[in-house]
Amino acid sequence: MNNKKVILILIMVLLISSIFLGCSVLNSRITTTPTPRVLNTEMPTESIKETTPEPEPKATETPEATPKIPNELSSDIVVLRNTMGEYEDFKKLLEKMEEVDLSFYKTDININGLIASDDVVLLKVNSQWNQRGGTNTDLLDSVIQAIINHPDGFTGEIIVADNGQAQYGSFRNGGSLDWEENNAIDTSQSAQDVADRYSNEYKVSTYLWDTITKKQVDEYSQGDDKDGFVLYSQKDPVTEIKVSYPKFTTTFGTQVSFKYGIWDSSTQTYDKDKFKVINMPVLKTHGTYGVTACIKNYMGVPSDKLTKTVSHFSIDTGGMGTLMAETTVPTLNILDAIWINPIRGPRTEYYKAVNTQIIAVSTDPFALDFWAVNSVLLPEAKAAGNTNLAKIYTDDSSTPTAFGHWMRLSLVPLLEKGYIMRFSDEATNVYEVDE
Repeated sequence: MNNKKVILILIMVLLISSIFLGCSVLNSRITTTPTPRVLNTEMPTESIKETTPEPEPKATETPEATPKIPNELSSDIVVLRNTMGEYEDFKKLLEKMEEVDLSFYKTDININGLIASDDVVLLKVNSQWNQRGGTNTDLLDSVIQAIINHPDGFTGEIIVADNGQAQYGSFRNGGSLDWEENNAIDTSQSAQDVADRYSNEYKVSTYLWDTITKKQVDEYSQGDDKDGFVLYSQKDPVTEIKVSYPKFTTTFGTQVSFKYGIWDSSTQTYDKDKFKVINMPVLKTHGTYGVTACIKNYMGVPSDKLTKTVSHFSIDTGGMGTLMAETTVPTLNILDAIWINPIRGPRTEYYKAVNTQIIAVSTDPFALDFWAVNSVLLPEAKAAGNTNLAKIYTDDSSTPTAFGHWMRLSLVPLLEKGYIMRFSDEATNVYEVDE
């Protein structure tokens, strides 16, 4: 019996050992089975090569950062501080622009400059509000002086213009270029006064588009010489704006299309290269859209009357970007931050305004707005106790009517047209004028 017991015990040990060995082998096979390879379905077929593919990154790996834009494609901003807009100060700004290869003057020597001696230059101001709500007229005077003092001798034309929409504004009836109370050291100095100062010697005039904002016309090339607004037949499917723009004859007989440029009736052609727009907004808060600066200032281009307020409502869906892309992009943006409104704009009475004494310029209106809001308006808004800061922040890309939201939507149509612009501080150079 003892021998039998020993034999039984040995058999049981062998059975148990074989069971454990089998489980171990099975487990080894399971854990060493390779993970199936997932194909990248977004890869273009022409990019697939017959060579051995590079190993794909694991799902847990952090993707590579977006490459930085080369310096030659950067957005440059030039900032002048401690100024009230006088010409002697503005000349320092022009000198700094020249120093950083953002030359104001286009000459035979410097063909990359912005303004040629025979250009027709439209100064797009803000005329809808009196007191500190409109473009500083001392700054306006300095810009006009800078243009007529062109090193090649100025033979072109200057037009000071805006559309206050014949609605809203200080007295609910639109804009004016001849307010009694203005944004200047001498508050009686209107935009009209400034233009009149030069009109006997140079072709300098004003045009308040409020006077034609209800008149729909066709283009010169279609045989229509009347002043008014050209209106697209359909809304943009994405930004929902129905594009409209002014077409008019100046005091000196020049026929201007804001979309196509200068019309020559003798040759029946437009000259777009000769037409330059300098965008001159005031930096301030806005009750509905958070901020009014370079991009929002283009609301003074379309006819809100003819589009039945579609233009104004389209700001939140990117309409100003489509308007710029479809008509004329500013050659230069000169942001008036001499007096700003950090609390309850766009109406800006004298007592509301804060004297920050800053002028900033750039060919990129989005980069300039981004910088100005973060560096000037937002700090002043916080200091003034603004309780609606969420509307001002540049990083809010999802809240309707917030500045960051509609600015990003406005940028898309211009990027699609190939313009190098950015609503960020990436690849942006800020140059300060030496005091």
